[in-house]
Amino acid sequence: MRQFRYLDPLILGFTVVLLISNLVAQKICRLGPLTVSGAQLLFPITYLCGDVLTEVYGYAASRRAIWLGFFASALLSAMGALAVALPPDPDWRNQAAFATVFGFVPRLVVASLIAFWAGEFTNSLVLAKLKILTRGRWLWTRTIGSTVAGQAVDTALVVLIAFAGTLPAGALLRLILSAYLFKVAYETLATPLTYAVVGWLKRAEEADAFDAGTNFNPFSLELARATLPERASK
Repeated sequence: MRQFRYLDPLILGFTVVLLISNLVAQKICRLGPLTVSGAQLLFPITYLCGDVLTEVYGYAASRRAIWLGFFASALLSAMGALAVALPPDPDWRNQAAFATVFGFVPRLVVASLIAFWAGEFTNSLVLAKLKILTRGRWLWTRTIGSTVAGQAVDTALVVLIAFAGTLPAGALLRLILSAYLFKVAYETLATPLTYAVVGWLKRAEEADAFDAGTNFNPFSLELARATLPERASK
């Protein structure tokens, strides 16, 4: 079974970015006219990583990364909640600050996990299918097209699950649209960087996966394709 030099570091980077996004999500930032959370500044990078994984190594590699990121995020949330709930030592004065960072609201945790899972799989599936449809040409159509689809699913789910019933319908729609447009613009502007990384990895790994015969079931346990994708001669 063929092993790739940069696959595991890329999956590790994907997971680290996801975990950091969860930790900085509580900070609300003001950038000119935009109000965004700390997570929105970093989380779109996970979609860029997903694009690279699917384009170079195949859908199964992206599936592996998504599940690892999902379970890592779930563990972070569970351990954060447990640590906050445990009684602090009387001499430790930072319980309130610690709870602010790690006191994840259960509804928001559920929303973020479901939205991440559905959005990332949508992104990877769309990119893999578009690559077959375009016969490997026009990379920008795949990176932008998959982002448009994946971020739509992610943003709509996280807002609706987290805030439905607490905000009026108009406010929910504005929240979804503003977050969605920000994320899509972010990743569209990053297209040249995606091109550079994909091109370098394809040359370095001598790999260019086409998922013509791939099982796209997100629950499949097939891991071989994560390390041995089908290759296409250019």
